[in-house]
Amino acid sequence: MQFLQHLIEFIGNHYLLTTAFLVVLALLLFTEGRKSGKALTTAQATTLINREQAVVIDLRSKKDFSAGHIVDSVNIPYDALKGRMSELDKHKGKPLLLVCAAGQHAGSCAKELKAAGHENVARLAGGISGWRADNLPLVK
Repeated sequence: MQFLQHLIEFIGNHYLLTTAFLVVLALLLFTEGRKSGKALTTAQATTLINREQAVVIDLRSKKDFSAGHIVDSVNIPYDALKGRMSELDKHKGKPLLLVCAAGQHAGSCAKELKAAGHENVARLAGGISGWRADNLPLVK
């Protein structure tokens, strides 16, 4: 409780400094979010797959991929992405949709793919867990 009182006092005494900090933090989060690609809902992802023939890259382990994955997705575990990046060169220019278990790895992988020259990279918000929650089909 004492900490909270000190924090409120600090903010009151240094409101310009606090405001500047919050603005810089918001800009940093916005910039980093853009680097990691758009986060798409399952509906947006389905549209991207069906209308623009997006290539779905499943970043989960082979075991998790075998338990159920999105139709026609390519399994490249996130820890093997750097070594297997050349496999995706044939898909340059196509939209790439990154899918992981719950959305925790797709952002960093999107940054790597963008750095490698893939411009249209998106990630599935909520990962395969969100896909399942919306009762969308998976194949084994």
